Amino acid sequence: MNETHEIGIALTQQVDWSLISDEMHEKGFAIIPKFLMDKQCNELIKAYDNPQAFRKTVVMERYRFGIGEYKYFNYPLPDIIQQIRTNIYPKLVPIANLWFKVLNINKQFPLHHTDLLQQCHENDQRKATVLILKYGKGGYNTLHQDLYGDIYFPIQTVLFLSEADKDFSGGEFILTQQTPRAQSKAIVLKPGKGDMLIFTTNFKPVKGTKGYYRVNMKHGVSEIQAGERYTLGIIFHDALS
Repeated sequence: MNETHEIGIALTQQVDWSLISDEMHEKGFAIIPKFLMDKQCNELIKAYDNPQAFRKTVVMERYRFGIGEYKYFNYPLPDIIQQIRTNIYPKLVPIANLWFKVLNINKQFPLHHTDLLQQCHENDQRKATVLILKYGKGGYNTLHQDLYGDIYFPIQTVLFLSEADKDFSGGEFILTQQTPRAQSKAIVLKPGKGDMLIFTTNFKPVKGTKGYYRVNMKHGVSEIQAGERYTLGIIFHDALS
């Protein structure tokens, strides 16, 4: 059984997308356990040392993004990543379109990922945004949003390639929710190796007494206490640079 077929099985048989949709509407994030096998995670980690696979390396400390390093893949993407990006996107479009509808934002996303990429390219966003992030002891990632240009998709995913409390300690995934006229809420997540976290890129709608309102969210990573932590970030839109 090849990797592409295994991903197809996960998408069509093992994932309850109605449950994922409910969790996204309620919380702005959802976790699919064991989306990748350990072998697939390890192969993606090994790819980090292949310079030909990547178009750009960012040392986070230089830009005050935190402490760590990440690399953006070149096109064409590795097959396993291409399959995830292509097949997950249509599952998330109904969520994104409903969010924009209830918030009265005049934008609806195309059903197929190739059409979204075409919109990006028409706006000169042609660079791949899929990346692997690597943190060592003392590493962390400041709170941020991954937009990359005027054309963006409001939901993204992270695949956890290392095992918490075995390969590293600390390094929890942090989400913050900023409700208007209220203090920020922090959400601390600790997914396992192979898990896929789906979450909002920058906001989600919340229903109030007078209709829906927008709640902004950011994400980051707490300080690594020991070991090394690798994750694969899948953003569905392309970047200007």
